[in-house]
Amino acid sequence: MLDRRIAFVFPGQGSQQVGMLDSFKGIPVVQETIEEANEALGFDLGELIEKDPNKELDLTVNTQPALLAVSVAIYRYYMSLGGRKPEMMAGHSLGEYSALVAAGAIKFKDAIRLARFRAKKMQEAVPVGEGSMVAVLGLSDEKVKEVCTNASDVGVVEPVNFNTPGQVVIAGQIEALKKAQELCKDAGAKRTLPLKVSGPFHCSLMQPASQALRERLEEVDIKVPEIKVLHNVDTQSRSSATEIKEALANQVASAVLWADTIRVMERDGITNVFECGPGAALNGMLKRIAPALKGMPLSTKEAVEQAANLSNTPIESS
Repeated sequence: MLDRRIAFVFPGQGSQQVGMLDSFKGIPVVQETIEEANEALGFDLGELIEKDPNKELDLTVNTQPALLAVSVAIYRYYMSLGGRKPEMMAGHSLGEYSALVAAGAIKFKDAIRLARFRAKKMQEAVPVGEGSMVAVLGLSDEKVKEVCTNASDVGVVEPVNFNTPGQVVIAGQIEALKKAQELCKDAGAKRTLPLKVSGPFHCSLMQPASQALRERLEEVDIKVPEIKVLHNVDTQSRSSATEIKEALANQVASAVLWADTIRVMERDGITNVFECGPGAALNGMLKRIAPALKGMPLSTKEAVEQAANLSNTPIESS
């Protein structure tokens, strides 16, 4: 009999949906987490998550703290059920903050405020309408890099999310993105899909946000994580607060190396990957990156309860 080796992954922007905690109504630890977030932000984030009366959940400044609060609430519920402590964690973009809270590196209230600040500075870095992001399907990482280089004569365009083999997101200025889309199609891409985002996140145009975040992080108390957290910028973990702050500041204007992050987990003997948050986007990516790993999205109360039970069940040796 072998013990399971568990990793938790936390989703980023795009996974949000109204009512994403409906399945967890009446669970004290979940409600307490949302109340803590409300207090930290000074407004009712819970109402935004549950009902979104003014259609504001998809605004970046609201999306990021909302996803963080939901992910942390779900993780706390899992742990309250006696779920096995994970061996390692990672988060996709904003999800990295959820991972660091779950790993004990950042206090939840500090992270909630930080997420809102980060979102505001990312939005301010490039005026709305001047930059965006496009998913490229069916080309190799190297070919997408080559296309971006060839399209950069008309503006900034860079690969920013290496999500799975054959799925890379590019970001940059509108004209450069248009040229890159054409070149991707000429190179044999199956599809190029413009994303519903308000800016060219994770590319070099985000340097003003990166610098603002670097300064803000100096005011935040960060500890060494109790659980290994793999960072987006290089798939490595960090062993000091200074290094974590630098990785978070750089992350805003650097590519998210998601496929490589999952490969590190597989290499290190992880057997089960739990996606902690709304939706199942990361679980879908997992199947394309490392099909041998057992993935499970924890977006409902029943799924969390099942995962907590499974985490303590040994793997039967064949």
